[in-house]
Amino acid sequence: MKDFAVSDSPAVQAQLDRLAALSLPQGRIGLEAIRTLLARLGDPHLRIAPAFHVAGTNGKGSTCAFLRAILEAQGYKVHAITSPHLVRYNERIRIAGELVGDDELASLLAEVLDAAHDLEVSFFETTIAASFLAFARHPADVCVIEVGLGGRFDATNVLPAPLVCGMATLGIDHERFLLAPEDGTPAEPLTRIAFEKAGIRRPHVPLVTQNYPHEVAAFLQSLAASEDVPLQSRDAEWKAQVTRDAIWFEDRHGSLTLPLPEMPGAHQADNAALAVAMLRAQDVLKIDPHAFAEGIRAARWPARMQLLGDGPLTALVPGTPVWLDGGHNRDAGLALEAFLRERGQAPHLILGMIAGKDPAALLDPLHRLVESVTLVPVPGHDCHPPEAFAGWSLPTSSAPDVATALRDLEKLAPRAVLIAGSLYLAGAVLRDNGEVPD
Repeated sequence: MKDFAVSDSPAVQAQLDRLAALSLPQGRIGLEAIRTLLARLGDPHLRIAPAFHVAGTNGKGSTCAFLRAILEAQGYKVHAITSPHLVRYNERIRIAGELVGDDELASLLAEVLDAAHDLEVSFFETTIAASFLAFARHPADVCVIEVGLGGRFDATNVLPAPLVCGMATLGIDHERFLLAPEDGTPAEPLTRIAFEKAGIRRPHVPLVTQNYPHEVAAFLQSLAASEDVPLQSRDAEWKAQVTRDAIWFEDRHGSLTLPLPEMPGAHQADNAALAVAMLRAQDVLKIDPHAFAEGIRAARWPARMQLLGDGPLTALVPGTPVWLDGGHNRDAGLALEAFLRERGQAPHLILGMIAGKDPAALLDPLHRLVESVTLVPVPGHDCHPPEAFAGWSLPTSSAPDVATALRDLEKLAPRAVLIAGSLYLAGAVLRDNGEVPD
């Protein structure tokens, strides 16, 4: 599916219009195009600071947020690549702690698109090339790089030797791409997902993972052993116990007592623990205990169980907490279920899901925990029609947009509202509520 981006800067918008015209040629897969493009640009990815490379189905973005916050708490200068953007395309490229400015972004995109004139590269490949070009031109101590989709054939997977590779939670998502039939790949779906995510592995580079089902863990152990990849799995090489008050962490270096994240949801403590394990798997960058604690507390990641602040949208339901989450698959639904059970407060759900996503992924875990569902479209995207949500045993209605849905709910005096189902919808909500990520 095509990505979308707009900008208030005419110079940036001119390049985003060029980006919007790009598409991944049907049937083309692999890293040849991004490697050719980077070569034309002088191979900037070979001249960036040491990198942490993170894959996963859910939690990879949050893990990157914890990595960046901890590293910055230690005083390091950090570049970062994340995706997708929520409101502004600039969110994808962070240079030494700041989002790339409009003037530089326009120049970077123009340079990359000019170099790619005959390559038929994708939106994401162009973005990654521009990111590496920026990183090579600005000094930094370290880079944090989030995989976009999968890992094996992701455009970020051109780094010859990251400092550490990490894998967050695994789940079934993007089946069309990650479960496409291919000889020599695992048949069991979750193991195949692990195979694709673990495609970022490199010999002699630590691969730090969460704990997975036995068959997936055994597959990763075999894969790592055959390729000299130092695998560091949770509950084997490192351990983390999350309590109501703290994260108790232990590895070969010893133990740490760490604070819980400020970000809501028990799963965020697991993401923080993975970031800590990744940082302690290397010995190039020194991290003090205080930096681990300070970074975990300081980390923020918009649209992941975010409590919206005062703004035009929340003013439509005065006094009612409005939560926002971009989750759209079953693992995200389970995380939301745990969050709602912990709070003991049944919200009204405003749900928008793009076509190709499974409505049951969220509603299966949530339908007994919400008061009602209001279905809304996802702006600028093909999405599921209301009939795709038929058959659920809870009151269901439709609205043309989130603002209308909130006005309708205000008449019911809701105790809480949850907006979920799509990061694209989440981005529109943040924009309309005046909470643009910075």
